[in-house]
Amino acid sequence: MSKIRVYELAKQIGVSSKDLIQKMSEVGIIVKNHMSTIDDTDKVLALYKKNTTEKNKPVEKKNITHNNNKKIPDKKNVAQNIVQKNDKKSPEKKNLTQNNNNNNNKVFDKKNTVPKKTEQVKTPEKKQKSKKINDKKKNVHKNETVEKKIDIVKIPNEIMLNDLANKLDKPVAQLIKILMLDGLMVNQNQVIDFDLASKIAEKFNINIQQAAEIDLFEDEIFSPDDEEDLLERPPVVVVMGHVDHGKTSLLDTIRHTNVMHTEAGGITQHIGAYTVSISGKPITFLDTPGHEAFTAMRMRGAQATDIAILVVAADDGIMPQTIEAINHAKAAGVEIIVAINKIDKPGANIDAVKQELIGHDLVAEDWGGKTVCVPVSAKNNIGIDDLLEMIVLVAEMKELKANPNKSASGIIIESKLDRGRGPIATVLVQGGTLKVGDPIVAGSSYGKIRAMIDDKGNRLKKAGPSTPVEILGLSSVPNAGDTFYVTENEKRARQLAESVANKNKSAVIKNNSAKISLEDLFGQIKTGNVKELGLIIKADVQGSVEAMKNSLERLSNDEVKIKIVHGGVGAVTESDIMLASASNAIVIGFNVRPELTTKSVIDSEKVDVRLYRVIYDAIEDVKLAMQGMLEPVYEEKIIGHAQIRQLFKVSSLGTIGGAYVTDGKITRNSKIRVVRDGKTIYEGELETLKRFKDNVKEVAQGYECGIMLSNFNDIKENDVVEAYVMEEISQSR
Repeated sequence: MSKIRVYELAKQIGVSSKDLIQKMSEVGIIVKNHMSTIDDTDKVLALYKKNTTEKNKPVEKKNITHNNNKKIPDKKNVAQNIVQKNDKKSPEKKNLTQNNNNNNNKVFDKKNTVPKKTEQVKTPEKKQKSKKINDKKKNVHKNETVEKKIDIVKIPNEIMLNDLANKLDKPVAQLIKILMLDGLMVNQNQVIDFDLASKIAEKFNINIQQAAEIDLFEDEIFSPDDEEDLLERPPVVVVMGHVDHGKTSLLDTIRHTNVMHTEAGGITQHIGAYTVSISGKPITFLDTPGHEAFTAMRMRGAQATDIAILVVAADDGIMPQTIEAINHAKAAGVEIIVAINKIDKPGANIDAVKQELIGHDLVAEDWGGKTVCVPVSAKNNIGIDDLLEMIVLVAEMKELKANPNKSASGIIIESKLDRGRGPIATVLVQGGTLKVGDPIVAGSSYGKIRAMIDDKGNRLKKAGPSTPVEILGLSSVPNAGDTFYVTENEKRARQLAESVANKNKSAVIKNNSAKISLEDLFGQIKTGNVKELGLIIKADVQGSVEAMKNSLERLSNDEVKIKIVHGGVGAVTESDIMLASASNAIVIGFNVRPELTTKSVIDSEKVDVRLYRVIYDAIEDVKLAMQGMLEPVYEEKIIGHAQIRQLFKVSSLGTIGGAYVTDGKITRNSKIRVVRDGKTIYEGELETLKRFKDNVKEVAQGYECGIMLSNFNDIKENDVVEAYVMEEISQSR
C-alpha cells in the first residue's frame, strides 16, 4: 500500500486521529502528528481487524455455566451455614442479641428517645473538681470574647456599609446611626472609603487594616470546573496577517459573503465574529484588522481564540504586520495554521514563503516541522476545503472543552453606541451559557440583557461556549477586550461596575491657556512650549479608539510625549471641545462628525479638530507635524447646515429632500456631506438646489430649499446636510 497521512487513514478506519496515534504507539509505530505519513499501513489495519475479530468471537455457554456454578454457591447451603454459625454463639451473646431485639420493638416516649449515659455516683471531691473545670472553661470563653473585640479585621480600600457591618459582626443599623450622628446620611448599600470605615471601627474598639487589593472578578471567572462537567465546544479561529494579504477575502469565501467592499480603503477596520458550519461542526471565526494600527485589536483576537490562521500572500511573503501576528499568536499559546494565499498570482512562490517562516520558528510539516501550511486562493476558491479540514483536525487534537452549565463569562470583542438601541456589545462566550435576562457586568458597564442577536441577525434566547453574539441592555459602552460575566443579580453587577469606575477616575484636565494645532506643533516643540501633546480621540466603535490610542502613543519621542486625554465612541460633542480647550488638546475624529451644535463651540474655543476616514492618514499627519514636515494642505471650511424635513420622490429624477437651512448658507458649488446619527453616510456634490421651482446659486439661513444629491437617493428625514469648501493653507514653520 502507498504512503498515507495519519488523518486520512483514521478517516478510512472510522476513528479519531488521536486514537489512531495512540494505537500505533502501542505497536511501536511512532509518528509526530496527524499530518505525518505512514508506510506500514498493513500492520495498523491488521491490528484493527484483530480487535474486530476478537469482539465478534462467539462465547461458549458451557464454560460460563460451569464457571458460574463454581463461583456462586447454593443459596440453601449458605442459609444453613449462617444458621449453624449462629447456633455456635455463646449463651451470653445469644442473650445480648435477644435483648437488643426486644429493645428495638419498644415504643419510646420523648424522654426516652435519647439513650441515657451510664450514671456514676460522684464523690464530693469529684463534684468540686468538675466545678473548677467548668469555671475554667467559662473564663477561657470570656477571654476569647475579649480577644475577639481587639482582633484585626482586614477590609478593601472601599467597602459597602452592609459588608462592613458583617465584617465587624455588628447590625448595619448601628453603623448607619453612627454616621448619622456625624452628619452623614447613608444607606446600607453606600460604598465608603477606608478612612471612614476606620472611624466606625474605632467606636467598637476594633482595629482594621487595608487588605491587599484583589481582582473583584477573579472568583467569578476563574473558579475551576470539575472534569465531569466539561463538554466539547466549537473551536474559535482567528484570521491574522498583513494588510492586503487576503484575510477578509478568505473569510468571504468561507462564509459566502462580501465584507471587504464595505471597508474604507479596502482594509478591515472593525473586528467581527462569525459562526460557520463545516461538516456539521460549528466553528467561530474572528476577523481582525491587518494594518499595524490595529495591533491591540489583533492582540485581543489572539487571546480569545484556540487556532490562528496566519494568512501570507505567496507573492509578497512575510511583512511587519505578519511578524506581529506571529508574536501575538505565540504569546497567547494558540496553534498556528499558515494559509499561503494568492498562489494563482504571477510571481507566487510557496517555497520562498516557507523559507521565510523558518526564520520565525514555523517549519512546514512537509519540511520536517509541525506547522501546517495550506496553499490557497481565496479569490478562485482553491484549497479552501483542505484548509477547513485542517482546522477540524487541529481542533480535534486539542480536545477543546468548556462547562456550559454555569453562569456565563467571556470577552468583549467589539462595542458601539447606537442611537436607537443604545450601547451594543459583541461578546464571545467562553464559559457557561448566556441567557436573555441575565444580569451582566463588563468593566464599568453593567445591565440586564434585553436581547441577543447572532451574526446572521437572528434573535437568540441563549448562547453557549464559543458563541459570538451582540447583546443589548448595558448601561454604557464597555471597552473592547474587557471581561464580562453574569452576576447573581443586577445589584451586584452595579456594585462591581461602580467599583471599577471609581478606580478609573483620574484628573485629565490641565490648566494651560495656550491653544495648539498640528500646523504650529513643530514650532512650539522647538521653542520648548510643548513637552506633551494631548489628544482626544472619538471614533464610531470602541475597537478603533483603542487602535488609534495604541498607534499614536507610540509616536512619543524625547522632545514630546503623546498623551491620550480622552477616548470615546460617538460624534464629537461640546463636552469634548471644552475638555480639549481646558487640557490644550487636539481632537481627532475617526469615521464620526461633530454634532450640529458643536461648530460654534469649536470656533469660539479655537480647538483644532481633525477628521479622518482612514486611520493611517491620522497617524501620518501627527508624525509629520512632529517632524515639521507637514505639507501644505487643504482645510475644509464649513459654510452651512441644512436639515432634511420632508422627502419628495420623483420617478424621473429620484429623491428630493425638502430642507431648512439652520445656519450659514448652502451654495450650488459647495461640496456636500450627509450626516446621520453623527456618522457620515455620503460625501459628494449637489445635483440641484432649488427655491420653490427655481434653480438658485445659494440659500441662506432661515429659508427652505429643495436639495438633490449626485448619485445618492438614500436620504432620510432628520439627516443633516453639511456644506463646505476647501481652502488651501500653509503650515507655520
